[in-house]
Order: sequence, then C-alpha cells, then structure tokens
Amino acid sequence: MKTMNELGVPVPTHRAHVIRPLKEVSLEQRERALRETEYNMFSFPADLLVLDYLSDSGTTAMSDLQWAALFHGDESYGRNKGYYVLLDTIRDTFERGDQPREAIKLILSGEKDVETLMDKLYLTADEGGFVNGGQHQLSRPNAFITPQGRAAEHLLFSTIREVLDEMNGPGKEYWIPNNGHFDTTGANIAANGIEPVNMFQPGVLDPFPYEKMDRENPFKGDMDLEKLESFIVEKGRENIPVIYLTVTNNTVAGQPVSLANIKAVHGIAKKYRIPLFFDACRFAENAAFIKQFEKGYEKRSIRSIVQEMFSYADGFSISLKKDGLSNIGGGLFIRDRGDFVQRFSTKNEDVGVRLKEKQIVWFGNDSYGALSGRDIMALAVGIHEVVDETYLYGRIGQTRLLARELAAAGVPVVLPAGGHAVYIDMDRFFEGTDMRIGDFGGVGFTIELLRHYGIRACELGPFAFEWDQRNEEQRKGILNLVRFAIPRNAYSREHIDYTVAAVVELYKNRHKIPKVKITRGAELRLRHFQTGLKPVY
Repeated sequence: MKTMNELGVPVPTHRAHVIRPLKEVSLEQRERALRETEYNMFSFPADLLVLDYLSDSGTTAMSDLQWAALFHGDESYGRNKGYYVLLDTIRDTFERGDQPREAIKLILSGEKDVETLMDKLYLTADEGGFVNGGQHQLSRPNAFITPQGRAAEHLLFSTIREVLDEMNGPGKEYWIPNNGHFDTTGANIAANGIEPVNMFQPGVLDPFPYEKMDRENPFKGDMDLEKLESFIVEKGRENIPVIYLTVTNNTVAGQPVSLANIKAVHGIAKKYRIPLFFDACRFAENAAFIKQFEKGYEKRSIRSIVQEMFSYADGFSISLKKDGLSNIGGGLFIRDRGDFVQRFSTKNEDVGVRLKEKQIVWFGNDSYGALSGRDIMALAVGIHEVVDETYLYGRIGQTRLLARELAAAGVPVVLPAGGHAVYIDMDRFFEGTDMRIGDFGGVGFTIELLRHYGIRACELGPFAFEWDQRNEEQRKGILNLVRFAIPRNAYSREHIDYTVAAVVELYKNRHKIPKVKITRGAELRLRHFQTGLKPVY
C-alpha cells in the first residue's frame, strides 16, 4: 500500500473553521462596478469578487495560535510587551538558526516570575546582529518597526539620499542594482532621486517542463553577476549606495534566489565595499526552495538556511504581510556596526539614530511603529510559524498545482512556479493576435477575467512598470506578466479548479480581449494603484 506522500496528490496541511460566504453578483453588476471604478483593479470593491489574486500581501488567513495571541496584545504607548517579543522573534528567525530562544512562550504561557521576564525578555542586551537589545538599541538603534514594507523602504532610501547629499552635495546621480526591484521598491528609490536598476539573469522566460517542477529548479531569480560587477566598475562604487537582492524575486515571476548566488553577490559587495541589503518579503519560501533544490542543503532545516542567507546581508527591509503570515506589519533591520552603519554614519550621528528619529516622526513611537499591540503579537507568532516545513511545502505546493493545471491546458505560464504566485507570460499568451506591448493586453485580460468570472488578478508588466514612460534601456528591465498571487491558507482545490477553467476559457478567446487606453494619470508614480483606464472593444 502507498504511503501518504506516494499517493500523487498533496497531503492536506490545515482545516478551515471559519468561512465567509460569497455574494451572487451578476455580469451586469460587475460591468457597472468596473465602469464606475475606471476599470482599475485596485479600485474594484473586493466584496463583489469570487476570487482575489490581486496580492498575497496581508491577505493571509491567520492561524488559531495567531488569533489566540491577539488577546495577549499590549496597547501601552511605550515599550509594550509585544515589542520585546517581536524583536526577539526577529533574532530567533534571522540570527539564531536551530537554537531559537522562543521567548514568546513566556508571554503566551503567562509567565509571572518577574526576574525571568527581565532576564530573558525585557532587559536582554543583545548586540552585533540585526536587533540590538537594552541600552544598545537606544544608543545604536538598528531595528525599526513599520506598518508595512514600503514604509521601511521609504525610511531607508530617504535617509540614504539625505546622507549622500550632505556628504557629496546635492544633484549627484546614484544607482541601486537589484535582481528585480518590485514596484514599490523601485518607486521609493526613484522618489528619492536614485535610479533603480534591474539585473535579471538570462533565460528568465525560457521554457521549463511543468512535469519537473517537483524535482528541479534553475533558480531563475538569481542576479546577473557579470552585469552587476560591470555596472559597479562603470558607475563607480561611490555612486552605488547599496546593492539589493529580492528573495524570492517577485518581479521575475516569484522565482527563488540560490544561496550560491547570494554568496556571490555578497562577495562582489565586499570586494567593492558596498552594503548588501535584502528585500526579504518571502524569505521563508526562498529558503524552502534552497532546501528542496540546491545541492548540499537537503538535510538542513529551514531555520538554519535562513540564518545562513542573512549572514551575508548587511540589512534588510521586509513586508511582514507576506512571510510574516500576518495582515499588517513590516520593518527595517540593519547589522550592528556593519558596512552600512560605517558608510552612512557621520562624525556626529549614528545613522540608526537618524533612522529612529524619522521612524518616530512618521510612524509613532518606535515600540509600535503604527501597529496595534494585538497586531504585533499575532505577527510574532506568524514569523515563528512561517518557517515550518509542513506549512511551506503546502503553500508552495498549491502554487505549483495552479501552474501545473494551467500549463497542462496550454496556458503560457512562467515555469517553474515560484512560491507565492503564478505568472502568465502575456507575450506568448497573445501570440497570433494583433496585440502589442503598448496595447496593455495584460490589463485587458484582467478586466475580462473580472468581468466574466469575478476573479481579480494583477498586471505586472508594461502598464504597471510604466513602459510608455521609459527609455529603451529601461524597457529592457520590464517583463510582460500577469500575476495570480495566492493568499496564504485561504483557498482550496475548488478555487484552483475554478480559476483554471476561467483562464483557459479566456485563452481560447484571447482574440476577443480588448486593448486598453490610459484615460487619466499616465505619469503618476505607481500608477496601477490609481490610474483611470478604458478597454477598447
């Protein structure tokens, strides 16, 4: 008799105990709502949808332990207990590997011994990593809680620009290379007068047999090392404030980054004395790919792989609405006395003090960072849960299932599937039609998918990344994709089956999908969040 894992189908990883019934919405009602929201996916009322793949950011169905942790939330303005729990959870996850202290259990278990709480949680004096403790977090702050990832990005990039202008005078050009800047990251960099540069490795859209997804992975999310080093030599290391790596690489179809590539980028960063940062939103999913597919890591735990990944980073920004299994939260974390601190501190001020001052001005006291105490406790639990292998392989398995079913039906998806989303290659999707890249066919596809079937997806291609506003060189860093980002723990096989049936039907009728014109706000930054559109039937 076959074992559970030999049956050829995914083993269930959780049971649902709460459901949310869906409304019956007619085609005519969805058409009316689309017209009155200017055909913008971000503006369409979510309550009128059947399925929502717009984003996996904050759309998580939280676990029972996270819901229980809400009741431990402390809403004190200064130094709520969740602040200490969250910071120690960051140390556990990104620094301690297989030796987590799990101080969170002191709170969840109702520990009453004051000396124990002070010694193991409230007055710990950690230093040297991403989260200083005690007095060190006051004099050398390096951990900054924010409402979400883009807030952490703005905190970082605005400070970088400010310090560079003080050191070198205003008006100079600077560049930040990345294996794939996501939309908000690139927008925050550009908003602070720095040029974001994408360095995809060759072959991102090369074919891959969907039958091999469970056995092989080419790590298409890696950074192009040759291009990176050539770029540094061309522009000068003094004009590149940081190097960024996005794990997993959302812009490049959610593809993972290998540890070999992380090490190599780290080596280049060290060679030219440039700080290396991670956009770490999906760090746990990336670690799961390394464990499953990178030679030498098969027997390593997820925690130990995460520890090694981050040992090469000088800092990281993160939206904890992704691999924090939470509905809100983010942060910026910088290695104590690391390369970034050395480069961006002045004679009179540690850069962490400057960052904390901004954090307090923009997001409130540093111990809550615009989050409620309840959110902080749920977030701390979620960060511990996200490195669980059973959860991770169930999560990634569902993404592969959707990709496999679409590919088997002939839909041109980017393969192998990443960890959080399935991406359709719209250039191949529209082959044989008169659709061109400037016609924004990916947007037309999302409009028809929502209009006919109540499913919302997100164009991440020439419209979102402003192809018509870019020069020829910048256009090389834009892929023509539509993303189906799968909410964590929220959908079942029947949702996947309905999605596949709807997408396949649209693919069969792709010649009927409209071109799209921008009617308002073509020059807005992050325009896909607010621009007006109109399909041309």
